[in-house]
Amino acid sequence: MYLDHFQLVEKPFRLTPHLAFRYAERSQSDALTTLLVALREGEGFIKVVGEVGLGKTLLCRVLLDELGPPFITAWIPDPQLSPSSLRTAVARDLGVCLDKRLEPREVTERLQRQLTRMAADGQRPVLLIDEAQALPDVTLESLRLLTNLETERQKLLQVVLFGQPELDRRLDSQRFRQLRQRISYSCRLDPLSRTSAAEYIDHRLRQAGAGQSLFTRAAVGRIARASGGVPRLINILSDKTLLSAYGRGRARADWFDAGRAIRDTESVAGSARRRWLAWHGFAGVGLGAAQILQNLGPGGGL
Repeated sequence: MYLDHFQLVEKPFRLTPHLAFRYAERSQSDALTTLLVALREGEGFIKVVGEVGLGKTLLCRVLLDELGPPFITAWIPDPQLSPSSLRTAVARDLGVCLDKRLEPREVTERLQRQLTRMAADGQRPVLLIDEAQALPDVTLESLRLLTNLETERQKLLQVVLFGQPELDRRLDSQRFRQLRQRISYSCRLDPLSRTSAAEYIDHRLRQAGAGQSLFTRAAVGRIARASGGVPRLINILSDKTLLSAYGRGRARADWFDAGRAIRDTESVAGSARRRWLAWHGFAGVGLGAAQILQNLGPGGGL
């Protein structure tokens, strides 16, 4: 809708992970460094935890991009699998030939033989599991048993778990005490500070081809406060803010446009409205994104 108006080459605030748009804030950079060091040291289990929208999937993609030889990676984006389905998925990702219907025991044996061959060849298999808090209990325990395989010098399979805080709560239970003890490195992703949120917005705009800032300082501050520093929410609010500015025919999005975006976004509207009422004693009238789109005319007026 607004690319030509703001002279952008692509949308700056897409929700899908895009490595070219990655903003390396401190907790992300620290987590990536920890992951690379731990994997090179041959640690068995590594854990990355962060709230929804803080960039766990993006970090997983960055790690996949960073890990060259001798590492060989297997990636499980949807972990709601049975133990046998998980072993089958890992085996296929690691190049095991499964050309016929095999019993779970045969899949496990072939996977173990492949891991042993890879270790003999100097290769380092790594399994990355996104949304690990969704792993069924039996699958999580099966994963621990799978990592029992090791040589005198190293584990045959290293595992990185990316999950929401619910993963920590599950691992704190008595049932998973053995797995918890095997996690040698843990990382936690944090929300962006207000300064980092402003830098994040500017970074994404530059990557999209913006020659100048498209938000006033007041608009950026309002987005940063309403989003709580969560990159996914910053993207949603920034996109809607630009849409509002485009609809009004403005060259820059301002505080008013950011307010519209906030009121149109259910996940932040309530808390933002309460803060507004506390500060000013009244609430403005919101205009939803659907209504904005309906009112956009050739001249961009509302």
